[in-house]
Amino acid sequence: MTTSVAITTPSFTGLKASAAGPSSVRSTPVKAPVICASARTIKASFKELGLAVAATAASAMLASNAVAFEVLLGGDDGSLAFVPNEFSIPAGEKIVFKNNAGFPHNVIFEEDEIPTGVDVSKISMSEEDLLNAAGEVFSVTLDAKGTYTFYCSPHRGAGMVGKVTVN
Repeated sequence: MTTSVAITTPSFTGLKASAAGPSSVRSTPVKAPVICASARTIKASFKELGLAVAATAASAMLASNAVAFEVLLGGDDGSLAFVPNEFSIPAGEKIVFKNNAGFPHNVIFEEDEIPTGVDVSKISMSEEDLLNAAGEVFSVTLDAKGTYTFYCSPHRGAGMVGKVTVN
């Protein structure tokens, strides 16, 4: 907030060498801007608020780009299962398969049970590749809408099979 204040400054244009008394000094009013301390504080607060809003928006954008659906490989109880074993996601969302228990695991999509036109080799791990430690991950993004069936090759016989529907 800016306000104006009148300041009187002496004018020496009317002085003569012989007359140097106070009666020959004239005052000329001048307006000078004065910024209140509280206005500076408000301006600084708005600037800080703007920076905070920008940082929050940037974080939200980054977070939204980092959205992924997590599937655990092996249940907390040691079961040989995908947790969850059936789920739906929007097209283009990343699925992160994360080793949890009962490993080694892998993720293989069933060639005959994926949408037409999808290359199974581009979305599956190879039969030989295994996740051998807790926390290891395999990620895939499914863009084609439809239903996909997947399994863990070492534990398929134990029923470690899952299904995802991409909307």
